[in-house]
Amino acid sequence: MRLGRGLDPEAWSQFVDVYGPLIYRFGRRRGLQDADAADVSQDVLREVARCMDRFQYDPSVGRFRDWLFLVARRRLQNFFRQAGRHTPGSGDTRVHASLQELEGGEEQADWDQEYRQQLFQWACKQVQAEFEERTWQAFWQTAVEAKKPASVGEALGMKVGSVYVAKNRVISRLRECIASVESGELEWEKLDR
Repeated sequence: MRLGRGLDPEAWSQFVDVYGPLIYRFGRRRGLQDADAADVSQDVLREVARCMDRFQYDPSVGRFRDWLFLVARRRLQNFFRQAGRHTPGSGDTRVHASLQELEGGEEQADWDQEYRQQLFQWACKQVQAEFEERTWQAFWQTAVEAKKPASVGEALGMKVGSVYVAKNRVISRLRECIASVESGELEWEKLDR
């Protein structure tokens, strides 16, 4: 939403940090070489920049990231078409339609999973410096590496209760950071109910 309000370098930087790697990896997972994936990513970002001044978010149509997925998918299809790269098929239109529906659903699921991972990684980079290393390690080792709190506490010289408190403090801050990115969609979803 902030991107549509005119020139906001901070919003654009945040957008590129969150969505740029997502778009790039989407291309790489579809078989693009590094340079081609970077080119497609730039095309998608250029398209977003071009559309933002007239973009109207409508929650009844879907989420912003779903729209972005469609833009990325269309740019990727254009790339393959322009490069003369086609997936071999049977020629049967019913088979082709079924494959496209299946592929689209799988692509959307991959996109959503990749988005969640990218957003988590981005949020971790944003908030890690806010915590002492020991607090961060208590979170990371228990929440991400799934180590037992007792062994983490022993290794870090912390009581088990302190490990839980540290983990919860970091998780709470990560949720706030993630909500700041998704606030546009969250606010629209609240209004839509």
